[in-house]
Amino acid sequence: MVYDFDTIIDRMGTSSSKWSYAKKMTGYDDVLPMWVADMDFASAPEIVAAIKKRAEHPIYGYTSKTDGYYNGMINWMAKRNGWKGIQRDWILSSPGVVPGFNYCVQAYSHPGDKVIIQPPVYYPFKNAILNNGRQVVDNPLKIVDGYYEMDYEDLEKKIDGRTKMIIFCSPHNPVGRVWKRDELKHMAEICEKKDIVIVSDEIHSDLILGKIKHTCTATLSDDALMRTVTLTAPNKTFNIAGLQNADAIIPNKKLRDAFFTVTQNNSVSNPNIFGIVAQEAAYAKGEPWLEELLVYLKANLKYFEDYIKKNMPMLKVYPLEGTYLAWVDFTALGMGDEKLHTWMLEKARLWLDDGVMFGAEGSMYMRFNIACPRAMLKDGLDRLAKAVKALK
Repeated sequence: MVYDFDTIIDRMGTSSSKWSYAKKMTGYDDVLPMWVADMDFASAPEIVAAIKKRAEHPIYGYTSKTDGYYNGMINWMAKRNGWKGIQRDWILSSPGVVPGFNYCVQAYSHPGDKVIIQPPVYYPFKNAILNNGRQVVDNPLKIVDGYYEMDYEDLEKKIDGRTKMIIFCSPHNPVGRVWKRDELKHMAEICEKKDIVIVSDEIHSDLILGKIKHTCTATLSDDALMRTVTLTAPNKTFNIAGLQNADAIIPNKKLRDAFFTVTQNNSVSNPNIFGIVAQEAAYAKGEPWLEELLVYLKANLKYFEDYIKKNMPMLKVYPLEGTYLAWVDFTALGMGDEKLHTWMLEKARLWLDDGVMFGAEGSMYMRFNIACPRAMLKDGLDRLAKAVKALK
């Protein structure tokens, strides 16, 4: 490999949410953090070089997005995700995908309206709905033969006159599904029939580990194009989430104007200087790094699955088709969620995301971040295996 994914980089003292505040947040200073979704790899050196070059200029004044920023996004989406024809004026800014959920809720619904989510799902979806005074409508995923699927009958049944939108996760975090085109079409057809907006979180679309190709929701049909707001960013792909930059791709002018109005009302305009520089460099020069990253992540996944199968076969690892976040069922250990949380920290010395954070459907699950050097992954699994063995 040209790029180094094996070196363990000390992140203490960098204000890292993942590393610098472990003792404050967990009570333990020796836990191994494998929770929040940032990677323990250095970002692509091409991005680092671009940021350093810009930082050498001593003025950090107000900035606007460059032609390279727009063209990079348009070309990247066409090449990597098959979405051709994106127009420059469709691309609006957000200081992250999570703020984007909130702006969408504010733009496309009123207090008391209903918004659908599909738990177990990324918990900021629910927070964005409740914090803005809307009602959460759960359309839980269902497990069929050990595989997560959408429940279309339940989805259609739960849409009524107060339902304004669905916040959709594709690829799905935390269950790791990459939705097949037919699955997406069925969901989009229901949204067309019921006339609700689709807010599609596609931030993990570059991180495909299985055989199913990612399909952008907006490309399914002319109607889907006009009712979908696509939220995306290079943040997960290139490990630059701390730069607080994301894009909302909104072909429908009415939806686009509403989103823009909300961002202006929230005093959000352009990304910060380094967010602009990083995104432009990522999409122009980062693809070779990403290709090697995917090879490494696939090998990490195989190591993770093989290790658990050999040493902890009572645990179930769900198929990880997209994202670098493994979804593991701990039901066989016979604990409740609170006990599992405490046991994981006290006995395994692992800091993971509890499944119940993603909804009641995540009870007795844990989410593992496997985007780390192989030695760190082995350390985490060794800790877990030792704790499980002690239970016996």
